Amino acid sequence: MKAALLGSAVALLLTACHPSPKAAQPPSVADIAEGAKPAPAVRITEAFLTPMTPADNIDSPASWRAPDGALWLIATAKTTDKLVVYDGQTGRHLRDVGSTGTAAGQFNRPNGIAVSGDLLFVVERDNHRVQVLQLPDFKPLGVFAGNDLRKPYGLWVNPTQGGYEVYVTDSYHDGEDAAGNDVLPPLERLNERVRRYHVTLGGDGVQAKLVRSIGDTSPKGALRVVESIWGDPANDRLLVAEEDEAYASEIKVYTLAGDFTGTTFGNGVFKAQAEGVMLRTCGDGGWWITTEQGKQRSVFHLFDRRTLAHVGAFHGDTVANTDGIWNSQQASARFPQGALYAVHDDQGVVAFDWRDIAKALSLPQDCAL
Repeated sequence: MKAALLGSAVALLLTACHPSPKAAQPPSVADIAEGAKPAPAVRITEAFLTPMTPADNIDSPASWRAPDGALWLIATAKTTDKLVVYDGQTGRHLRDVGSTGTAAGQFNRPNGIAVSGDLLFVVERDNHRVQVLQLPDFKPLGVFAGNDLRKPYGLWVNPTQGGYEVYVTDSYHDGEDAAGNDVLPPLERLNERVRRYHVTLGGDGVQAKLVRSIGDTSPKGALRVVESIWGDPANDRLLVAEEDEAYASEIKVYTLAGDFTGTTFGNGVFKAQAEGVMLRTCGDGGWWITTEQGKQRSVFHLFDRRTLAHVGAFHGDTVANTDGIWNSQQASARFPQGALYAVHDDQGVVAFDWRDIAKALSLPQDCAL
């Protein structure tokens, strides 16, 4: 059974960007559950490490192509309430943006971050809002969701005709116990774990309408501890990382409308907390890149975009305790097939060259945008 599973997975991977009608299919999630164990993670050396600044408490990265062709890597700094900007090809520190406060261009524990076009979306956990800035000048355009969010963390931005669909995770809790741990609300109150907004920009700045509050209340579908989220419009999927290790460290699959599909994956594969989740496309296929947040070593697991079957895993020489990740498919001189950026131990960001990942896991390389 194991040999057959591996053979099917390799056959699909070699044809993922140029599919044929007779292409073999990888094992399904059900097949994996029957007992086939994922192959051990392979080691890949990081392309670079940014300067390490522990005082910043770096959380999440995003990349952007500047007008002059430069690749910027922008990361949130939770403790110092700013954005840290690096060169996306070398990791060199370029500048810091922002300060502590509630005014436009100021932040209070910035956490999740996403780039769409020339817009930068930043989730501020302790300002309970999402702030929108325009690149390259980091011009503040407005904020939204301040009346809804309680303890927001991550977000996914889906550009649509006439605006953006923005999904924000909200890991609110019922105070703390005697040991200082967050108290999880009962299942029936986990129905607002993700907020979906329709966002537009115009002469009046940023306008946002709350479309739906999302959160299944069944034991299997409930979102207990949430942060990372990403979507796949082509397959009507919204993936949310479940970080509650006491229940299950896994990825839960919702529809874009906000309904739980009944599917979860990664439970038993992740040996530590499930964290970052991103989609790398390759034609109509591709891979979900996820993070196992080990304190001593982060492991990055790839799952097939369509079947959600596990297709490989890797770790770096250094990177550990990873919070956010960002998949860049923009070609550059240093990374002609793009790069994966990952936070290292709250101190900085590392980069992996996609060519190195593809070679190590026998995946197609020619999928850059």
